[in-house]
Amino acid sequence: MGPLMVMILAAVAVFLLLGVRVVRQGHVYTIERLGKFTLAAQPGLHLIIPFVDRVGHKVNMMEQVLDIPGQEIITRDNAMVGVDAVVFFQVLDPGKAAYEVSNLYVAIMQLTTTNLRTVMGSMDLDETLSKRDEINAKLLQVIDHATEPWGIKITRIEIKDIRPPADISNAMARQMKAEREKRAQILEAEGLRASEILRAEGEKQAQILSAEGRKEAAFRDAEARERAAAAEAQATRVVSEAIAGSGSQALNYFIAQKYTEAVSQFATSPNAKTILFPVEATQLIGTVGGIGELVKDALGEGAKK
Repeated sequence: MGPLMVMILAAVAVFLLLGVRVVRQGHVYTIERLGKFTLAAQPGLHLIIPFVDRVGHKVNMMEQVLDIPGQEIITRDNAMVGVDAVVFFQVLDPGKAAYEVSNLYVAIMQLTTTNLRTVMGSMDLDETLSKRDEINAKLLQVIDHATEPWGIKITRIEIKDIRPPADISNAMARQMKAEREKRAQILEAEGLRASEILRAEGEKQAQILSAEGRKEAAFRDAEARERAAAAEAQATRVVSEAIAGSGSQALNYFIAQKYTEAVSQFATSPNAKTILFPVEATQLIGTVGGIGELVKDALGEGAKK
């Protein structure tokens, strides 16, 4: 085999090697023939015509994440906030993604930035802090519709961080602290109110029970006085009947009995050291003698009977 044949075989081998292309999994290569897009090569082994066909773009078909750098946005109430976002997208048509837009990543980033300013700029600061889901939904709808001609699908857009100015953050912290203190004071006042109500209810119930007790005591006292009055009336009636039956003797007897009891009480009193009688001794002796005569008369009448 001559040198010329060797050179020819080597040229053929090089030509064949130049025509072999291996597409990795998760990617699609766009094949251009004489500068025109003709084929989207799927993952696997492919043969192309060297010097006529060439790989134009290597398109990633997996879901990708694009980080949106921090943006300074002015809200509707003129508050300056810093915002970071992230975009998830996937290429569905590699031909459009390669040839409908010059730089896909930059285009998505710029489109997201401008729409982020538009959406958040139409909201107040409080709304931007409390309505992230609404912001994400609006951005997803707008950007997905705008990128549809590029052959991609925007799957998710998430706001990573919203940074209000330092003075507004301090004001919000003071407001939150004041709200918590207000709630604590309200709870404390409600607790004191409930305690006072319970205390008043207890005092009311105690007064009711005390009044009922006094009422029952008064009723018992009145009943006792009524019974005492009835007993006194009965005793008076018995004494009256005795006086009516025996004349002045019974009356003298009862008077002497009460007189003797009164004198004995003076004698037994612990504070009495000296007893002064407001009567003469002869009157006291005569009274005792009268009592003796009454006793004799009573005994004599009993013996006759």
